[in-house]
Amino acid sequence: MVKLTVGSIGDSFSVGSLKAYLAEFIATLLFVFAGVGSAIAYNDLTSDASLDPAGLVAVAVAHAFALFVGVSVAANISGGHLNPAVTFGLAIGGNITIITGIFYWIAQLLGSIVASFLLLFVTSKSVPTHGLASGVGAFEGVVFEIIITFALVYTVYATAADPKKGSLGIIAPIAIGFIVGANILAAGPFSGGSMNPARSFGPAVVSGNFSDNWIYWVGPLIGGGLAGLIYGDIFIGSYATVSAYRRIRLRVSVSPLGLSSVYWLAFVFEENLST
Repeated sequence: MVKLTVGSIGDSFSVGSLKAYLAEFIATLLFVFAGVGSAIAYNDLTSDASLDPAGLVAVAVAHAFALFVGVSVAANISGGHLNPAVTFGLAIGGNITIITGIFYWIAQLLGSIVASFLLLFVTSKSVPTHGLASGVGAFEGVVFEIIITFALVYTVYATAADPKKGSLGIIAPIAIGFIVGANILAAGPFSGGSMNPARSFGPAVVSGNFSDNWIYWVGPLIGGGLAGLIYGDIFIGSYATVSAYRRIRLRVSVSPLGLSSVYWLAFVFEENLST
C-alpha cells in the first residue's frame, strides 16, 4: 500500500528541514563533482578515447567512494538521500512527506547543477552526460535503470530505513556505495548506469544536451517507487502485526501456571520470532 503523505508547509520550513535541504545540496554537490569529475579526468587522460574496462572500473569506484562519503556526511542531518529516486522511494513508504520531498529534490538538483558548472569552470572541459550505448533502445534503457535503481533503493531500505536494521545501519553508507559501484559496472556500458535523476540532470543542464535525459527520470523513479512499495509494505508494514501478536500471546500466557512459567513462555516466543 502506498503511504504517501502531503505534510505541511510549516514542517517543511522548520529549522531542521532547512538544515536538511542544505545538507542534501552540499552532499549531492560533492558526489556529482567527484563522480562526473572522474569521467572528465578519464576523457582528458585518454584524449576522449572510448571507455575501456579500466576506465569503467575507475568511474564506478569513484562514484562508489563519493556516494559513501556523501551519504555519511549527510546521514545525521537529512538522511543522506542525494538522489530524487531515493527520496521518492522513501516517500512511497511513508518515510518523508511529499512537500519535504519536493524541497529535497530541489536541493539535490541544484547541488548537481552547481557541481557541473564548477567542473566546467575549473577544467574547461566538456561535461559528459548520460546516454544510451549504440544498439540499446529507449525501452531497454528504461528497464536497465528500473532494475539497478530498485537494487539501490532496496538496499537503502534494508540498511538504513528498516526499523529493525540494528547495528546494520552502521554499514549503510558502505552498502549503498557498493551497490552503486556494482550497478555502474553492470549497466554503465549499456544505459550509463545513472540510478539518479540529479546525477544526470546537472550535466545535461550545463552541456545543454537533454537527449535521452527523460530515461534517467522515468527508470529511476519507477525502480525507486517499486522498492519503496515492496520493502515498505511487505516487510516493514508487517512489523506492527507481529508486535500485536506478541502482546496477545503473552497476555494469554499469563495463567495459573505460575510466574516462572510465564517468563519461560515469553522467552520461547521471543526466540521463535527471531528465527
